[in-house]
Amino acid sequence: MTEPIVLPTAAGTSASAPAAGDRPQARKATKTPQQTTPTNAPPTNATPTNAPPTNAPNTKARKPRARKTTARQSDAQETAEAPDAPLTARAARGRLRAARRARKQYERSEVRRFTSRSRHRRNLWIAAAGAVVALVAFVLVGVFSPLMALRTIEITGTNRIPAADVAQALDGQLGTPLPLLDLTEVKKQLSEFSLIRSYVTESRPPDTLVVRIVEREPVGAITSTAGFDLVDAAGVVIQSGPDRPEGYPRIDSAGGASGAGFQAAIAVVGALPEGIRGQLDTVTAATKDDVALTLGGGARVVWGNAERSEYKAVVLAALLVSHPVGSVTEYDVSSPDSAVVR
Repeated sequence: MTEPIVLPTAAGTSASAPAAGDRPQARKATKTPQQTTPTNAPPTNATPTNAPPTNAPNTKARKPRARKTTARQSDAQETAEAPDAPLTARAARGRLRAARRARKQYERSEVRRFTSRSRHRRNLWIAAAGAVVALVAFVLVGVFSPLMALRTIEITGTNRIPAADVAQALDGQLGTPLPLLDLTEVKKQLSEFSLIRSYVTESRPPDTLVVRIVEREPVGAITSTAGFDLVDAAGVVIQSGPDRPEGYPRIDSAGGASGAGFQAAIAVVGALPEGIRGQLDTVTAATKDDVALTLGGGARVVWGNAERSEYKAVVLAALLVSHPVGSVTEYDVSSPDSAVVR
C-alpha cells in the first residue's frame, strides 16, 4: 500500500492530490527536517519568570499628511528638488513666473533708490506751495471778508476834546475791512482837532479800531486881540477868552508865539519844578538870552538864556528856602555857580 506524501504549505494547510483531470507536473519534493522537541523541555513561547515585563507602548506609525501647496510653491519645490531632472512645461512656467517677480522687485527697488532725492524735493515743493496757498487764502479772507469789517471805534486819552466828536469824525471808515482802512483820511479828520498833539491807531480784530489820543498841554497865556490865548509849548492856541486863564503864567515875548524869545521862555517854564511853577506870575523874554521871571510875591528872577535850566532851577529852589519871597526882591541865577540875591 502506498500513501500520498502531504507537503506543508505557507498558509499551514495541506495540499490535496491533483484532480483526476489535471496533468501531473513534475515537482521536486523537498523534505523539511522535522524538529523534535523533548518532552521535558519547556515550551519555546514561555517567558522566563525572572525576566522583567515589557511595557513598550504599542503605537501605530502615523502617515504624514499631504500638504496643500499652491501652484507656485509646487513649481518652486520641483525646481529646487530636481535641478537635474528633465524640465517639464509646468516647471518652466514656474521658473518664468519666479524670474518675472524677481525682476519686478529689483526694478522697483532701483527706481525707489534713484528717485529718493527727487521725491524728497517734490514733497518739499508741495509743502511750500501748500503753505503759500494757505497764507494767500488767509490774507484774502482777512482783507475782503465782511467778518473783518470795522464796526466799533474806541477813543481813549481825551480830556478837553469830547470823545464822541472824534468818533463821529471817523464814521466814514465804518464797514471797511480793518486791513483796508484809509489812514490818510483818518489823519485828515483828526487834524481838524487843534487840541490833538499826537495819536496812535490800533486795529483790534475782528471789528474794532482803537484811537489813542495825546492832547496838547497848555503852558501859558499870551495876549491877543480876543484878550488871552492859552497856548501849549508849540504855540498852538488851546482856548481863547477875554479873561486870563488861572493857574498859568503870562508869557510876554518879542515876536509872539513864533519868536525865539517864546521858545526860550517855554524851555524855562518846562524846567521849573511844580512848586515854583505854581508861584510863577509872568515870564518875559525880550531875546532868547534875556529871560526873566516874576513870582507871585513880586520878586524877580534873572534867568538869562535857557542853557543849564535844570541846574538853575535847583539853585533857585535852594535860594527860595534860604531867602523866602518877601525877604529879598531879586534872585539872579544867570550864573548858577555864583548866584546872587538882592
